[in-house]
Amino acid sequence: MSYDTVVVGAGVAGLTAAVRLAEEGQRVVVLAKGVGATHLGGATIDVLGYAPERVDSPSRALPDFAEARPDHPYARVPVGVIGEAIDWLKAHVNAYRYEGNLEQNFLLPTGVGVPKPTAAAPETMTPGDLRAGGRFVIVGFRALKDFYPAYCADNLSRAALAASAKLSARSIQLDPPVGGEADVGPLGFARLFEDAEFRKSVIGELEGRIEAGEVVGFPAVLGLRDPRTVWQELQDGLGAAVFEIPTLPPSVPGIRLFDSLKDRLRRAGGRLIMGGEVIDAQAQRGRVEGLIQEASGRPITYEGRWFVLATGGFASGGLRMDSHGTVAESIFGLSVSGVPPRGELRFLPTYFGDHPLAKAGVAVDDRLRPVDGDGRPVYENLFAAGATLAGTMPWKEKSGDGISLSTGYRAASSILEVAV
Repeated sequence: MSYDTVVVGAGVAGLTAAVRLAEEGQRVVVLAKGVGATHLGGATIDVLGYAPERVDSPSRALPDFAEARPDHPYARVPVGVIGEAIDWLKAHVNAYRYEGNLEQNFLLPTGVGVPKPTAAAPETMTPGDLRAGGRFVIVGFRALKDFYPAYCADNLSRAALAASAKLSARSIQLDPPVGGEADVGPLGFARLFEDAEFRKSVIGELEGRIEAGEVVGFPAVLGLRDPRTVWQELQDGLGAAVFEIPTLPPSVPGIRLFDSLKDRLRRAGGRLIMGGEVIDAQAQRGRVEGLIQEASGRPITYEGRWFVLATGGFASGGLRMDSHGTVAESIFGLSVSGVPPRGELRFLPTYFGDHPLAKAGVAVDDRLRPVDGDGRPVYENLFAAGATLAGTMPWKEKSGDGISLSTGYRAASSILEVAV
């Protein structure tokens, strides 16, 4: 099977690159063993939240941040391109609008009530912006064991904000009809919210309990297919602004984002083939010629002119470390940058410490082509994007989806610049 571009990985990076290329008329296939990290994260685009202090404006902080970290992915992607990538995403999500840009980070609550800086987020989340303070009421459901409204509200009330931002938060626990089930997950509640009668029951339970001026936070389960309708109906019924708060996986907003990009890919003529792992590559004379995917017990080869590696890091198997401590990229055997030499410390005793191995990944040139130890591209037609890349600690920087989106977008641009 022959394509213009073969993409490995169906996370934000892989799907962004694939959709861009397919919409430019390329024959594109995405190979993935699973859905990627979209179903784990909150679907907010965190470009740069900490550097190391909290960042208010990514556009102002990024130039100095990248200059001080020449091995970071943002040193390979200009600030203007990151902004273009956000604008591109806004035009490609079907379920609802994304809001925000690089000028100012929102400050949105997490499921445990910690303010998190993010550059862009679904419109169903942004009414929960904490920067100016305000009065919030956090609503939970007795059958949803993955979200604790009292804990969230208590932490929000203690949040460190600007001196002029006065914030208070309280909680309400609801017990709407859920068909007799004692434990309903986020997906179960998302499907319940697509039922108009269930929405009426929730509004009825909150009647008279919301005070004037309060902003109402729900766990991010307000429907899968048409969250905008659910969100607007709750606001109309309650007479108050409503916002969603990301919960533990599976992430309903993440599934919405994945479905939007998947639908865009298919409408543009691209293919998504899931369920089989890419196990090997065919290459000669400095070019990749094909990838081999193990599918239904037999290998299938996908040939292409261009290839995008978006398989993620250690967590997803894009990078692997064997029993001898040797670290390598999983498909091409690319060398991995940022690995401490044998005998030196790789991990710290504290879970959230700055582990020396944390920044390991594939080093790339300015076109995002993987390079060898001398800085030369290994293959002229291979590009890498997302969590595969070296030089970043996304959990600490709050930069994960920003890196994935912008490098996926940039990888596609690199291909389009030379494709004829």
